[in-house]
Amino acid sequence: MQRILVVDDGEINRELLRNILEEDYEVSLAADGEEAVERLKEYQGQTAAVLLDLHMPKMDGFAVISRLKEKGWLRRIPVLVISSEDDAQIETRCLEMGVLDFIHKPFEASIVKNRVKNTVELFAYKNKLEQKVEEQEETLQKQYEIIKRQAEKLRESEPFNRLMMEYRSAIMEVETRLKVLNGEFSQMYKRNPFESIKSRLKTPTSIYEKLARKGYPVTVESIREHLSDVAGLRVICSFPDDIYRLADFLAKQDDFILLRKKDYIKKPKYNGYRSLHLILSVPIFLSDQKKYIMTEVQFRTIAMDFWASLEHKLKYKKDVANTEEIEWQLKACADSIERLDYQMQDIRDKIDLSSPTVKEGICIGVQ
Repeated sequence: MQRILVVDDGEINRELLRNILEEDYEVSLAADGEEAVERLKEYQGQTAAVLLDLHMPKMDGFAVISRLKEKGWLRRIPVLVISSEDDAQIETRCLEMGVLDFIHKPFEASIVKNRVKNTVELFAYKNKLEQKVEEQEETLQKQYEIIKRQAEKLRESEPFNRLMMEYRSAIMEVETRLKVLNGEFSQMYKRNPFESIKSRLKTPTSIYEKLARKGYPVTVESIREHLSDVAGLRVICSFPDDIYRLADFLAKQDDFILLRKKDYIKKPKYNGYRSLHLILSVPIFLSDQKKYIMTEVQFRTIAMDFWASLEHKLKYKKDVANTEEIEWQLKACADSIERLDYQMQDIRDKIDLSSPTVKEGICIGVQ
């Protein structure tokens, strides 16, 4: 039987609670706070709940709760306060200290039994969940250590390092083509089609983790065949139409092969994410051969990139309350950003149409 500790300086109250609970629990008694702490030292691993009076000599109930908190016992043993008062301030103070429920005097047997039963069952369920979470975290940590060790072996492999060199070469090839297009745009339209280029190479740990998650072998051949985002570039543009124009020019390079196109601008993800993704097969020129390497290029506006960076940071924060509300707010922000992008593009078009160079070009065209 589970053990219940009843702590009250009134002998009648202790005996009444013993009589109500002894059919279902093994009941221990304590006449004051000091005696309660001693009983818990002896039986803390076996105690299912503590029924605690607040007003006692030597050490009152508040002091007992504080002592349980200091020793970490309050996380493992639920406390129900015995009270003849109906004082909201006292109850609030108790709840803030970690008390789970109250049993009011005079005692009603059915209420006492049900409150103790519910508290004990809920607390046991909570402890079981916490234990399960701890076990899962321990398992994940072990898996992560294995991934780290395997990733280190991958990093030291000569074929892997050569493959990473090829991916870096593909990034440089795409960057060069984009810079050439940028120069041409500047000459033709007197403005730049993009603001900046960011590039990244997937880490060995991330590569190993993704292959393992998808059930593929961790080999150089498997990386080439199954991962399209080892080499990645992010092109930040000022306006949505620049994204489509630049992506179209890049995909039409006669030695680039467009493998896949994912348009999350026209069809955003459920959370509001917007970006245009191209998976390209890019040629690199080595000393003895020409090779094609899969490379991912993402196109976003400045505002889209700001939103995506912020969303990524928030997504990986732990213990975030009101998750659904935050997701709704992020989606609303993404929708607002889309409207702002197109408003700014419209303003740019009006400015372009009113410029002398454009007017002159229109007149020549009409003649």
